[in-house]
Amino acid sequence: MPTVSDVIAALDALWPPELAESWDAVGLVCGDPSAEVSRVLFAVDPVQEVADEALRLGADLLVTHHPLYLRGTTTVAPVGRAGFKGQVVHDLIRGGVALLVAHTNADRADPGVSDALAAAVDLRVTGPLVPDPADPAGRRGLGRLCEPLAPLTLAQFAARAAHGLPATAAGLRVAGDPDAPVRTVAVCGGSGDSLFDQVRAAGADVFLTADLRHHPASEAREAGALALVDAAHWATEWPWCEQAAGQLDEISDRHGWALRTHVSRAVTDPWTLHAPSTTPTGSGAGSPAASASSSAPPSASSSPSSSSGAPR
Repeated sequence: MPTVSDVIAALDALWPPELAESWDAVGLVCGDPSAEVSRVLFAVDPVQEVADEALRLGADLLVTHHPLYLRGTTTVAPVGRAGFKGQVVHDLIRGGVALLVAHTNADRADPGVSDALAAAVDLRVTGPLVPDPADPAGRRGLGRLCEPLAPLTLAQFAARAAHGLPATAAGLRVAGDPDAPVRTVAVCGGSGDSLFDQVRAAGADVFLTADLRHHPASEAREAGALALVDAAHWATEWPWCEQAAGQLDEISDRHGWALRTHVSRAVTDPWTLHAPSTTPTGSGAGSPAASASSSAPPSASSSPSSSSGAPR
C-alpha cells in the first residue's frame, strides 16, 4: 500500500511542480504524507460537493486541478467570507483525506490538460501552442495545436465538441462562418484569451478554449478569419481527470500498488441555467446573433450522450 508521499512523488514526475506559474499554488494542501492510500479521487474543483464525495467514497487522497487557496491566507477557520474553504479543509482532515493540487504544472505537462481536451473532441495533437523553451523534445507547453481526424466544417467541429465535452448549462458559444473548413485547431483548457497572439501566429482556423471575454474575442474576429468555440471552463478541464486517473492506474500497476482511482462526475461548473435570448430583431434591445433555428450546432446540454464517459 503506497503512502501519500509515494503517490505525490509519482504524480510530481508526471506534472513537475517547477512547471507551475510563479503565481500558482500547487502541491499538498492538507494531509499526512505518511498515511496509506488505497483510493484516489480526481476532480476539477476542491468544493464542498467534491469533498463530500471523497468522504463518501472512502478516498484517502483527493487530487484537484484547481487550487483551494490560490492567494495567501491567514486562517482556515470555517467562518467568514472564505469559511467554505476552511470547511473543506476541516472536513478532509477529519475524514483522513489528503488534498493535492496540480494546476498550471498539469497544464504545461506532456501529456497535460490540453492533450486531454484535444482527445475528448477527436483531435490529433501536433505540438504545443506555446512551447516550453526548457523542453528539448518540444512537447511541453501551454495549449496544443491540433488537426481533425477527418475534414470538418466549423459547424461540424462545434457539434463534435459539444458531443465530446461534458454537458453544462451554457453549452458552447461559436463565432465564425458555420461552413468554413477546419484544418488546424488550437486548444487550451481553461481560460485562453491571453493566447490570441500565439493562436494567430500559428495560423489556426479555430480556437477552442473557455472564458472568452467580449473585447479580446471581438478583436480576434475583426483581425482575421479565426473562428472561436467558447466552452465552459470546467468542461474543458474535466477530461484531464480521466487522463490523470489513467496515468496513476498505470503507475499503480507498475509498482504493484493496491490502489483504486475514481473520477468525480459532479458538475461543478458554477452556471446552472441557460436562458436563450428572446428579444425580436430590431425591437430596441439589439438583435440576437443567432436564433434557435440557425445552423449553429446544439449546445452540449442537448447533445446525445458521449462515449467518452463524460458526466451528463
